Amino acid sequence: MKALVLSGGTGTRLRPFTHSTPKQLVPVAGKAVLEHVLDNIVAAGVTDIGIIVGDQAERIGQAIGDGSRFGARITYLRQDQPLGLAHCVTVARDFLGDDDFLMYLGDNILPEGIGGIVRGFAAERPDARIVVQKVADPSAFGVAEIDAHGVVGALVEKPVRPRSDLALIGLYFFTPVIHEAVAAIEPSARGELEITDAIQWLVTRGRTVTAVEYTGYWQDTGNVDAVLDCNRRLLDRLTASRAGEIDADSTVTGPVVVEAGAKVVRSRIEGPAVIGAGTLVEDSRIGRYTAIGRDCAVRDTRIGASIVQDGTTLTGLHGLSDSLIGRSASVRAGSHHRLIVGDDSEVEIAR
Repeated sequence: MKALVLSGGTGTRLRPFTHSTPKQLVPVAGKAVLEHVLDNIVAAGVTDIGIIVGDQAERIGQAIGDGSRFGARITYLRQDQPLGLAHCVTVARDFLGDDDFLMYLGDNILPEGIGGIVRGFAAERPDARIVVQKVADPSAFGVAEIDAHGVVGALVEKPVRPRSDLALIGLYFFTPVIHEAVAAIEPSARGELEITDAIQWLVTRGRTVTAVEYTGYWQDTGNVDAVLDCNRRLLDRLTASRAGEIDADSTVTGPVVVEAGAKVVRSRIEGPAVIGAGTLVEDSRIGRYTAIGRDCAVRDTRIGASIVQDGTTLTGLHGLSDSLIGRSASVRAGSHHRLIVGDDSEVEIAR
């Protein structure tokens, strides 16, 4: 089995970060979302992975590399325009060959892993398998209508009157018959080749399409609040590690990771929290559910439940929480509850 990871979207809901950084590289609990995805795939035993990339191909390639550090072999596949999920299957046709494959949206977090679902598909080999989860508002999603045996009867995109509360999440499994379906469908009203249309094509023609329900935590990290929620959920699983320097005037409680080369000086850190390699925390208080990136400088600052990305400087900030600060930003002075700051920004808050 191969894997196809989709990482070509524009990430409009995560701007200003995605003006310069692919949404799949936004860090959650100290690691890019795409790295969590790749770890999940490799842990399930799939190591031949194609990644669909768009305009940010170079940034993704630099961050992920050839896959060797994940124990995988990665092939990058360029999609020049975002023409739909089924179009991604067309782009990847030569890479996929006649192999079964899983398709994983590169901005989705499933921390309980996918190993059981992968093994189940490999053993049963239906023509296609979708993964669903019960949601409170199914009208906002693609919805699957499923019988008592898990066989899919219909897929409806954002139904006005949903007949099911089972939403499709960002994980699909296919045998090579999906290529016939993708070749047969037409672009939707929004000009894209929809994977739901391709799956429905299989259903209509009597092919075996089944569903499995994912009962663990799932999040599409498409907006700031979703990213912060994921950060909290993943940090709850943190195991303490203190490879950096913590001086005698500092207090560290709970599960805290202080990476090698980081320094904590006259500060208090309450876990779960991550302090990235090469970062200085000085005269500051880092509260729960905070992930500070690599090579940052945090001075005279109180921050909690936030993500600070690599290379950023925070000075004199008091009472900051539920914030997302981009790479290589500089934020100085003042009291502020919540900040959303893009990469390379300079912000000075009036007291």
